[in-house]
Amino acid sequence: MTLRGDVQSILQEFETASSDKIYEVLGQIQEQLKSDITRDYLESKIQGIKDAKNEAEKKKLCKALIPYLDWYLQGS
Repeated sequence: MTLRGDVQSILQEFETASSDKIYEVLGQIQEQLKSDITRDYLESKIQGIKDAKNEAEKKKLCKALIPYLDWYLQGS
């Protein structure tokens, strides 16, 4: 599946998408960001998701990053 397809799938089925898949897709989006500051910020947020203790906490952190998924769709 393409990155665009992955993003659409996550947004449509956010509650059932795994946090692993979400931060994997966010990592791919991060690589396309032009600003170092924004890339570094997103990288720190992705690391926070990876470090979270349980899936519920990971999903909560992922939910805060939905604007990056929306941004990607608008620009692609």
